[in-house]
Amino acid sequence: MRMIITFSALFLSVILLQLSSGGVGPLDALSGIALDFTTEQIGLLGSAHFLGFFIGCWWSPRLMGSVGHSRAFATFTAMGAIGLLGHFIIVDPYAWALMRVASGLCVAGCFTVVEAWLQSKVTNENRGRAMGTYRVVDMVASLGAQLVISVLEPASYVSYNLLALICCAALLPITLTTSPQPKTPKAPRLRPKLAYERSPLAVAGVIVAALSSASFRMVGPVYGTEVGLQIGQIAWFLAAFVLGGAIAQYPVGWLADKFDRRWVLIWLSAAAVVSCATTVAMGAGSTAMIMLNATFFGFTSFPIYSVSAAHANDFATSEERVELSAALMFFFAVGAIGTPLFASGLIERFGPPALFIMIAVGHALLIVFGLTRMLARPTAEHRTRYVYAPRTSFTVGRITKRQREKPNRTEETPPIDDK
Repeated sequence: MRMIITFSALFLSVILLQLSSGGVGPLDALSGIALDFTTEQIGLLGSAHFLGFFIGCWWSPRLMGSVGHSRAFATFTAMGAIGLLGHFIIVDPYAWALMRVASGLCVAGCFTVVEAWLQSKVTNENRGRAMGTYRVVDMVASLGAQLVISVLEPASYVSYNLLALICCAALLPITLTTSPQPKTPKAPRLRPKLAYERSPLAVAGVIVAALSSASFRMVGPVYGTEVGLQIGQIAWFLAAFVLGGAIAQYPVGWLADKFDRRWVLIWLSAAAVVSCATTVAMGAGSTAMIMLNATFFGFTSFPIYSVSAAHANDFATSEERVELSAALMFFFAVGAIGTPLFASGLIERFGPPALFIMIAVGHALLIVFGLTRMLARPTAEHRTRYVYAPRTSFTVGRITKRQREKPNRTEETPPIDDK
């Protein structure tokens, strides 16, 4: 309870940020449909968001170093609010894309500040509880963000104004806290080559995770509309994906610690292919089956990033973990920038089933590549713990570093040292 009170300001800001930033994606998609944007233009909005996210990840540590945590947080929050409020000043898909760059900057910058602050406050005694609470807060708020669109009218200034108010409210817990600002963390070097050298399969895994998550969450509302779902049902459709991913964390983590993580990745992708094939075959079937498939799809595809990260860390030293986390996030961001636009183009040309066909092809390629890598390389001699890795900022690598280096839950062998 003391820990919850200590971090309550940070956690409350996370909840408000998730509700605001997580709600704008599906709301933009539904508003674009109402305003007769093309499917490709709607996909462009999702890609623009991840472009802003990528830029924000690298700019935010430098801004924190210049003006401090609270002022940096206020700057990024203001960008998010401006992007939201500007939607109905200029109703144009390309102007909206620029505004979504601002929303991506807001998400990356604010979460970098929150996680840097969290990292500076945790101790070895409360690290596990703090991170466990943070993950629950992040997941629950993300789930709520998908549901909030069920009460927001698309293409309405009031809807965007409400999200902007929630975004501004996220300022209050951080700026009013009496806790002293922590020391600014050094920005990790960008070394994409490091991730590929440690595990080519992990790089492929995070790209496929981006393919699944970014395309579904940004273009999923278009698919839902095409198969006849109402706005409230689309909200539950997106929430079912997040719920499935949340449910999967413990059983998949147990499997990833007990068995060869490459087999876990392969079987998760195989199950994701089955889920996609079922969704395509069912088409505009019963609403209950659509929701069930979305939950199963989230269960099978959402944990792939964390399993890939754990596999890459098995081959890294302690000194490399932070930069490895940053490199994996780089590949995820690159994949997330391109896939919403590509998926929307496929839907425009071939219809809604093309979304899940594209995702299934990505997972099928990951299966083939995983089997190939198993022939080329033996499993790691020592394995780190499976850790759910939030895809929120590069700073999360620092928070999870010590957790990965604890002895594996199913092994007595200590983790790889840093000699």
